[in-house]
Amino acid sequence: MTRALVLQGGGALGAYQAGVYEALAEAGELPDWIAGISIGAINAALIAGNAPADRLPALRAFWDEASSHLTIPAPAQDGPLRRWFNEGASAFAALAGVPGFFTPRLPGPLLAMPGTAEATSWYDTAPLRKTLAELVDFDRINRAGLRFSAGAVQVLTGNFVYFDNRERVITPDHVMASGALPPGFPAVVIDGEPYWDGGLVSNTPLQYVLDSHRHGDCTVFQVDLFSARGPLPQTLADVAQREKDIRFSSRTRLNTDIARERKRVADAARRLAARLPAQLRDDPDLAILLRHDEAGAISIMHLINRPETCESQGKDYEFSRQTITEHWQAGREDTRRSLADPRWRRRRRHRTGIVTFDLCDTDSSSESEQP
Repeated sequence: MTRALVLQGGGALGAYQAGVYEALAEAGELPDWIAGISIGAINAALIAGNAPADRLPALRAFWDEASSHLTIPAPAQDGPLRRWFNEGASAFAALAGVPGFFTPRLPGPLLAMPGTAEATSWYDTAPLRKTLAELVDFDRINRAGLRFSAGAVQVLTGNFVYFDNRERVITPDHVMASGALPPGFPAVVIDGEPYWDGGLVSNTPLQYVLDSHRHGDCTVFQVDLFSARGPLPQTLADVAQREKDIRFSSRTRLNTDIARERKRVADAARRLAARLPAQLRDDPDLAILLRHDEAGAISIMHLINRPETCESQGKDYEFSRQTITEHWQAGREDTRRSLADPRWRRRRRHRTGIVTFDLCDTDSSSESEQP
């Protein structure tokens, strides 16, 4: 049985993923494979690059440092006052940067020499490189006891790639490349090729995990930071936030539908092969259809950071201590509740196919089976 933790990109919302990991660790559901994009890749590195006992302290150190600029409490838990506070905190991060993560470039890219990192980004991510060096043991990642994968985009070709410790040596550059969202952050050059944030193509590594998993049953904890569902916007600020949610949300149904169709075709090919005469069973076209082994059963627990009414379009760079703490707590509580849900604990062990569980969604069907 493989346990995969799949972490979406989403900036400050990534504290939710830290809470998810805390609850999984409490329940003994430690992952064998962590795949992430952008902030998901950073959280993945903090987990994979530490011994189990040191993972939560590393996550806590990163998020405490990132939220250390604004530790004053919000004037309200919800409503207009809280929204103004959150918008002010986002603006503060945009102007002053985020400790241990990025700092603004001065005097700015418009006065820099064209072609340089200074001319192509608003922020310097040198603090993140220092943070990764302090908190992540890359030798541990590269021993490949825990599989690590981070998605990025090749700037010159637009091709989506994954840096996987089963295929290459992982360095801080690979993690930073996965989170190099333009025009805020500069491209990261690896082996002479520039890379940007993987979220430009796909903000979730789910498809990569489904495509790469080959043998045995697999449980996937998919953690999304943007919700595909949301209310009709009432203001321009609501429109900006909803647009961002749609753009960066995962297409779980699309991914699982693709996997279902592939399985249907593979099953049909195996049945057809059994009926073919012996002289046709070595046909190269048939070999292509049969080349994938039966992957086994896949159970997906879908954990989604649901938007709050006080959030705004800047929620992914709102790093106030109170908001970061709330995201962490929400991730922990959603995961605890989902793991304790009888529909998860008593789920039937299917032989093949995909079953998806969204146990914190009270507005829709919480379980869908794709045999």
